[in-house]
Amino acid sequence: MAQEFKPGVSLAGAVDLEALQHQVKSDPGQAGGAPAAGGYVIDTTEASFQSMVATSATFPILLMLWIPTDDRLFALARTLGDAVNKRNGQIQLSRIDIASNPSIAQALRVQGAPALFALVNGRPMPILQGMPSDEELTQITDTLIPQIIQMAQQSGVTGTAPYQGDPNADAAGSGENGAAAAQGDQVPPEHLEARALAQQGDYAGAAAAYAKVLESDPHDVLAARERAKALLLARSGNADVREVRAAAAAAPDDVEAQLAVADVDMIGGQIQDAFDRLLDYLAAGHKADLEPVRQRLLEYFAIPEPTDERLKRARRRLAMLMY
Repeated sequence: MAQEFKPGVSLAGAVDLEALQHQVKSDPGQAGGAPAAGGYVIDTTEASFQSMVATSATFPILLMLWIPTDDRLFALARTLGDAVNKRNGQIQLSRIDIASNPSIAQALRVQGAPALFALVNGRPMPILQGMPSDEELTQITDTLIPQIIQMAQQSGVTGTAPYQGDPNADAAGSGENGAAAAQGDQVPPEHLEARALAQQGDYAGAAAAYAKVLESDPHDVLAARERAKALLLARSGNADVREVRAAAAAAPDDVEAQLAVADVDMIGGQIQDAFDRLLDYLAAGHKADLEPVRQRLLEYFAIPEPTDERLKRARRRLAMLMY
């Protein structure tokens, strides 16, 4: 269960002191440095940990606890990232810096880096503590990762992880803008406050800050997208996925229950399911709930790329259902 993890107590001694001898100063993505997040690889902090755990009820996650300034771990992180990205969203790699987030290491009873866990339906399964041999690493990438995916599917966890952008798109960049540009574009200066709030896990604050950006420029597509994502995570980022789905199944005529489960689908990358759920709800005769459903769909519509065929179909269907 996601609620079993409540990091908050500092853990003295969680960091491998030998790592101090291997620290490097290069930024993630720089040549010779730690590999950057991107694709189906994310970096998780104490602020986003609960949200990440909750999404493991939608798709399986490989947890890597590491120290991103320890050059001994770069090859491992790169190999695991490549193996996960080849699965095209069947599994996500979540990397956790135990030097900056020691309470997560305590929650998982980890005493040093690296450590690997599989996470399915909120339940962590230890894989490895300590540096794997070449043979062990090959077994993890070629055998164990497919087994985790298969086990998740047998448990009904069949969703697709959201794609985070090309990790190599801005590898030459540096500093706040270089590290933050998932699509290779620099973050506009007017977005920096909102982005910082989102990275801290203050999604409500980030949504409000992006709303201010949109007041100045209503045509800022990036701000609209990021605001929609922040609102989504502020509402449902810490939701218990199984409870939300059970509530929606038990109350098919309850608009709030259907909106909540659509949020869960969007967070899990199941965009088509989210669109269909709300559009089917309207088609079933719930026209009295048209406005809240329409508003939520318009929010969702800001998230995919404008050329996404799912978006085009959903827009057309909503237009027909409104009349």
